[in-house]
Amino acid sequence: MNKTENVMKQIRIEKVTLNLGVGEAGPKLEKAKSLLEAITKTKAVKTKAKKRIPTWNLRPKLEIACKSTIRGEKAELMLKSLFQALNNELPESKFDDNGNFSFGIKEYIDIPKVEYIPEIGIIGLEVAVTLERPGFRIKKRIKKNKLGRKHKITKGEAIEFIKNKFNIKIK
Repeated sequence: MNKTENVMKQIRIEKVTLNLGVGEAGPKLEKAKSLLEAITKTKAVKTKAKKRIPTWNLRPKLEIACKSTIRGEKAELMLKSLFQALNNELPESKFDDNGNFSFGIKEYIDIPKVEYIPEIGIIGLEVAVTLERPGFRIKKRIKKNKLGRKHKITKGEAIEFIKNKFNIKIK
C-alpha cells in the first residue's frame, strides 16, 4: 500500500453466500442442508418461497432451499477453493454494476478437499460474493444514509480486485 493510497478506498470481501435450491421440502432439502454444512463447516439455514406458483407446486413460506453465509478469513479461503473448482477462470458477465459477482458450480465434487457423499449424490450450487469498502455500514445501520458516488465499487474495480487478490483469469 502506498502512502498516497486512501485506506477507505480499499476493497474487501464482506461475505460469500452458498445457495442450494431444491424446489421442494422433504428429504432432498435435508440432504442439501447437510451438504452445505459439510462444505462450509457452518450451520446452513433453510429459505422459504415468497410467491405462489401453482405450476411448480410452490406456496408462500414453503421451505425450498438452503444457504450458508461465510464472512472474514474463512470467506477468502472458501473463495480460493471455489475458484479452483472453476479452473481459476471467471467470465466478466458474472459481475454486476455494484461490484458483486456470482457463479455456479455444477457438481460439488469439483471443489478441492470435498469428498463425494453417496447418500447425497451429485448436486450443484450457487455462490454469491459481496464486496465492500470501509464505511459501507452506513447503508445498514439505524440512521441509514446513502453511499457517495465515488465510494461505490464499480464493475471494473471489482474485476481488478479479484484478478490481483486471487490470480483469476477473467474471460
